[in-house]
Amino acid sequence: MSRVGKNPVTVPAGVQVAIVDQVLTAKGKLGQLSMPLSNEVDTIIDDGKVTVKPKEMTKVGRAHWGTTRALVNNMIKGVSEGFTRRLEINGVGYRAAVAGQTLTLQLGYSHDIIFDVPPGVTIVAEKPTLLVVSGADKQVVGQVSAKIRGFRGPEPYKGKGVKFEDETILRKEGKKK
Repeated sequence: MSRVGKNPVTVPAGVQVAIVDQVLTAKGKLGQLSMPLSNEVDTIIDDGKVTVKPKEMTKVGRAHWGTTRALVNNMIKGVSEGFTRRLEINGVGYRAAVAGQTLTLQLGYSHDIIFDVPPGVTIVAEKPTLLVVSGADKQVVGQVSAKIRGFRGPEPYKGKGVKFEDETILRKEGKKK
């Protein structure tokens, strides 16, 4: 039995949710997101709540039950509040700058890294060494953050590189004489 799927998703004020042709659409102040619904579950909107139930209690039906409920919850939270990931840049001469929809990273390579920000995501450089990635779609925000981190991941000896703010890097001891 899904523990996640049993709980209905409450729709906050200012968010409209509709199901048309097996596609769930959520519209709020931060934009509009849509998701195709699985044939394994029934999704019902009633009285300001979205309820997900499996059509049959098969292994696949139960798996889609919790997953669909979590995706609906992330959509509704995304269009009402949004999602944010914070990235720290550590290292001498390592910095970031945002100009329009372009992120320029200097990460110790012989060249600057130019990253085009995808639509629906905003990147703000609060400091030259602190980036804030935010948007309505949780998956896209996480994917963009992971891609930026992948340009120069943190190394374990000096801790240089790009890391998530809440991430801890296990440090290694250097060579001994």
